[in-house]
Amino acid sequence: MSTLTEWAYPLAESLLADPLPRRWKHCLGVAERARTIALILGQDADLLEAAAVLHDIGYAPDLAKTGFHPLDGARYLRDVAVADEQVVNLIAHHSCSWLEADARGLRAELDGEFPRESEHLNDALCYCDMNTTPDGTPTNPVDRINEITGRYGPDSLIGKFIRRAEPEILACTCRVLERVAAAKRQPM
Repeated sequence: MSTLTEWAYPLAESLLADPLPRRWKHCLGVAERARTIALILGQDADLLEAAAVLHDIGYAPDLAKTGFHPLDGARYLRDVAVADEQVVNLIAHHSCSWLEADARGLRAELDGEFPRESEHLNDALCYCDMNTTPDGTPTNPVDRINEITGRYGPDSLIGKFIRRAEPEILACTCRVLERVAAAKRQPM
């Protein structure tokens, strides 16, 4: 039986590796972070890793339609790739994207087309994304938010969105780390 990750990696690579090699490295790093928290995901570990490697495909030049990568990526996965619905929904809402959708006037479209998945899965994907640099190496969410703000500028739409999302990004990270710590305390 084929796993979601066996399907997701080649798809993400085909869309990102050549046109956006740095973005591809980031997605590989986010997927690596997903593997590090597999112990709290149980049967959803494969689902999260697949969503992690695919989360930024909406940046691919052939997919970018609205300029809002979570929506563009989710639409492609739903309409063209006929992907698993949970993967699609996770990508649509990854890393507090609903707050950016508000700023872009796309919140009704995002919420109308893609329901949010459970908090633990949304938290996990946000944790993985916000703890990975653009080059795919581990970081922490404070440095990641500062890097995003610096790259786009504090007065840009992205700069303002990421600062608005900062409390929720930090809360997601705390919830994930609390679950990991609790899982590690459990006797085998």
